[in-house]
Amino acid sequence: MTSSAIPLPRWAALRATLAAYLALTKPRIIELLLVTTLPAMLLAANGWPPTGLVAVTLIGGAAAAGSANVLNCFLDRDIDAVMHRTARRPLNGGRVSPRGAVAFGSALAVAAVGLLWWATTPLAAALTAAAIVVYVLGYTVILKRRTSSNIVWGGSAGCMPTLIGWAAVTGRLALAPFVLFAIVFFWTPPHFWALAIRFREDYAAAGVPMLPVVAPARTVVHRMAVYTWLTVATSLVLWPVAHTGLLYAGAAVVLGGVFVREVELLRRQVARGAPLRPMRVFHTSISYLSALFLCLAVDVLLRSW
Repeated sequence: MTSSAIPLPRWAALRATLAAYLALTKPRIIELLLVTTLPAMLLAANGWPPTGLVAVTLIGGAAAAGSANVLNCFLDRDIDAVMHRTARRPLNGGRVSPRGAVAFGSALAVAAVGLLWWATTPLAAALTAAAIVVYVLGYTVILKRRTSSNIVWGGSAGCMPTLIGWAAVTGRLALAPFVLFAIVFFWTPPHFWALAIRFREDYAAAGVPMLPVVAPARTVVHRMAVYTWLTVATSLVLWPVAHTGLLYAGAAVVLGGVFVREVELLRRQVARGAPLRPMRVFHTSISYLSALFLCLAVDVLLRSW
C-alpha cells in the first residue's frame, strides 16, 4: 500500500455522504417520473428517437426531479422530523446540512434546465423549470400545509415529464401529450391518498391537512374511486387521440380493471368497518402506471417496425 492511499474510514465517510445526498433526491420517485417520460418521447417520434436525445432528456429529467425533491426535503425538514416515515431523512439526522441541501438542489435545477436547453429544445427546458417551480413553491410552500387538495393541484408537477418528453422530441405540444398529462394527473390523488391513509397519524401529528386527516374515510375512498375511474377513462381516450394500437387499448382496459378493483375493495372495507389495506392500492397504482406506459412504449415500437 502506498502512502497516498485513502484509509477505509475516509472512503466509508465519503460513501455515506454521497448516499445521504442521493437519498435526498428520492430515487424511487425519480424512477416513476422517468417511466412516463420515455413513452411520451416514443409516441412523439412515432418510434425510437435518437438515442443521444433520449439519454440527455432522461438525465436532465432525473436531475430536475432530484432538485425538486431535495428542495422539498429542505423546506419540509421540520415536519419530516415529526413523521415516523420521514424522520430518518438525511437532513433530520444531520448527515446533510440545510445549506448543503439548498446548494445541491439549486445546482441540480440549474444543470437540468441548462442541459435540456442546450441539448433538446427551449420548450422542454421551460417546462422543466416550470415543473420545479410548481413542486417547490406551488406544492411544498403554498398548498401542502394549507389545503386538503394539496396533492391534487400540487401533483401536477409530477405530470410534467409527459409534456417535457414530447417537447424534447418535437419542440412543440399537441393533444396527445396533454392526454398523457391528464392520465398522471387523475392517477395522483388515489395513489397518494392511499399512502396518506396508511400514515394518517403521521400527517396529523405534523399538521399536514392531507384529505385522510381532515375528511371521513368514506369521503376519501369515494374520491379515490372517482379519480381512479377518471384515470382509466382518460387512458382510453389516448387510443383514438394518438392512434395507438390494440396492444395499448387492451392493456388500458385490463390494467384499469385491476386498478379499479383494488380501489373498490378498499371502499368496501371502509363500508364494512373492516381493517383497511390502503397499501395494496398504493402498490397497485404504481404497477398500473408503470405497466400502462410500458405497454404504450411497446405498442409504439411494434407499430414503427
